[in-house]
Amino acid sequence: MKVLGIDPGLRNMGWGVIEVDGPRLRHIANGTIHSDGGHDLGARLSALFRGLCAVISAHAPDEAAVEQTFVNKDATGTLKLGQARGVALLAPAEAGIAVGEYAPNAVKKTVVGVGHAGKEQVQHMVRVQLPGVRFESPDAADALAIAICHARHLQGRTLRVARSA
Repeated sequence: MKVLGIDPGLRNMGWGVIEVDGPRLRHIANGTIHSDGGHDLGARLSALFRGLCAVISAHAPDEAAVEQTFVNKDATGTLKLGQARGVALLAPAEAGIAVGEYAPNAVKKTVVGVGHAGKEQVQHMVRVQLPGVRFESPDAADALAIAICHARHLQGRTLRVARSA
C-alpha cells in the first residue's frame, strides 16, 4: 500500500510517498509544491491543487494524510493556511483516496515517541525509519513524517481487527 503524506502550506506544500508492506516502510518519493507569492490567492491555490494532482497521478497512493492546522497569532495567516489545507484535503478526495488527519503533536509522538519533539528529532527519526532518504525540503520531511504516522495508525487498526476476529 502507498501512503501520501501532505504538509500543507500556501507558499510551500510538502509531500512524501511511502510504501507500507506489513511492518516495513519504504521511501518512494518526496518533494515540495511551490506557489508564487506574487500571484493572487486563487491562482496560488490553483497551482497547489494542480501540483498535488500531478503527484497523485504519478504515484497512485492508496491512502493520504494531512497535518491539521494549528492557530497562530496572525489570523490572516491562519486563514490562508487553512485554505491551503483545504486544497490538501480536496486533491486526494477528488481522486477517491481516503484522507486521514493528524495533529502536529500526534505526528511527532508517533514518529519520535515524544509529542513536543523538535524538527531535527523528527527528521532524524524519519531517516531511521526510511533508510537512505534525502529530503527535498523541510516541508517534504514533515510530509514523510505525516505519511509514517498514518501508516503506523493503519497498522494499529489492522492489528486490532485481526485480534478481534
